Amino acid sequence: MSVATTAPVNVARHLEDMARRSPDKDAIVLSRRTRAGLVYETLSFRALETEASRIAHGLVRVGITRGTRTVLLVPPSREFFALVFALFKVGAVTVLIDPGVGKKNLLRCLEGVEPEAFIAVSKAQAARVLLRAIPSVRISVTVGRRWFWGGPKLSQLRDDRGPFPTVDSRPDETAAILFTTGSTGVPKGAVYTHGVFDAQVQALKAIYGFAADEIDLPTFPLFALFDPALGMTAVIPDMDFTRPAHVARANIIDAINERGVTSMFGSPALLDRVAGPEKLSTLRRVISAGAPARPAVLERFQAMLPAGAEISTPYGATEALPVATIGSREILSETRAGTEKGQGTCVGRPAADITVKIIKISDAPIAAWSQELLAAPGEVGEICVQGPVVTRSYFARPDQTTLAKIPDGERFWHRMGDLGRFDEQGRLWFFGRKSHRVNDLYTEACEAIFNTHPSVRRSALVGVAGRPVIVIERSGPVSVEELRALARSSPVTERIETFLSYPGSFPVDVRHNAKIFREQLAPWAASQLPG
Repeated sequence: MSVATTAPVNVARHLEDMARRSPDKDAIVLSRRTRAGLVYETLSFRALETEASRIAHGLVRVGITRGTRTVLLVPPSREFFALVFALFKVGAVTVLIDPGVGKKNLLRCLEGVEPEAFIAVSKAQAARVLLRAIPSVRISVTVGRRWFWGGPKLSQLRDDRGPFPTVDSRPDETAAILFTTGSTGVPKGAVYTHGVFDAQVQALKAIYGFAADEIDLPTFPLFALFDPALGMTAVIPDMDFTRPAHVARANIIDAINERGVTSMFGSPALLDRVAGPEKLSTLRRVISAGAPARPAVLERFQAMLPAGAEISTPYGATEALPVATIGSREILSETRAGTEKGQGTCVGRPAADITVKIIKISDAPIAAWSQELLAAPGEVGEICVQGPVVTRSYFARPDQTTLAKIPDGERFWHRMGDLGRFDEQGRLWFFGRKSHRVNDLYTEACEAIFNTHPSVRRSALVGVAGRPVIVIERSGPVSVEELRALARSSPVTERIETFLSYPGSFPVDVRHNAKIFREQLAPWAASQLPG
């Protein structure tokens, strides 16, 4: 599964191969809810390849070529998929940012990346012009109606000159800049090379064994991009992709059953929302990522699946994915008990070609790798990874790159910013973000104790002037006395004395609606405590 270091590589070639081998197979199926039910618009692999080539010719004509940094702000649609593969074909650098990171963060990211081209829907183009933002943009392309700004519309780019010759990109050549969620600070742009993208495709094939007849339902746009490269049909559900925790259950369940979906990707929040009495008889696997999935949620969703199917929970980050994986059967039968006792969340064994090490906890940059950095066996420390799916740097953020990367000769290690340990079976256990620890208390260990209470939807450990505080999001009545009794039931939490009930739902990330924004909960908790 190792990736060559010199041979040309480009993800767009996977689409070309599928267009040759299975031209009439559906590549994209877009679903839309009407009064009569879900209706579907399909796009074959041949049609998607043809559309990507038409747009690629037009991109070159307007000056978007190899190396052109190009922002793409287009929701999941046939235009989105054709544009992404067209940009790969011409060798442009695609910049992807979740609009839900907020206006301030979005503008900061866009201006920091200094894009030369801006491909966006009308609303985003209007905001850019009215705010006089992103002065580096010299080429704009509008998907939809164009009003008071210049540049062509996407419909004017299409050029029927035949197949576009995909560039022979080097493995170390930048393919995209993908921004993190910013759940622990300002979003950072991870630099994706063509080699990293191709390594991810190969890793996903190896880990999950996707077959040629697979039909996938991805509820996260970036994961949907892998489907055409993996040769799978992508069924795009009718949903607001920035609010997966609020999806209409029927839109997911009906699409799976009506289209014979065999694989599905969804955040833990989406699984929690969709879980119910219905059966999803065609599913072979479910992949859930973005945050640890609570065993109770896995158990509820597992009941919807046929015998032989299970939920895989890969561990990774924007900067490195996949790192490790584990299935729901192993979680529910073996590791769940440890999790509920405050031993962390098991995320499985490292993927092939990935090396994982645990180093002593430190918030300082590390100038060079050495064996002296390693934590003792079984000790909780920071997770560090090395392998072909690991990104090398952040764009224009040398300070953050220095903090996150450890040079090791010609190689490097990426510091995940997560805490963890290995058990005696070689499985990795996740203990939470390094920046979220409160003294020697870790979020995943402490919160799991309180999450066992039937009226606790979720909990969050935060620090107030060095004092550990547990904030509760309730699903029913729960008293401070009950929480204190839970705390004293475990040596992990016995020192915690302060408990607060949050009014409403926790603030969470936009991408998966699953990562708790503890940075917002901590000031609120401070405001609730005397003194």
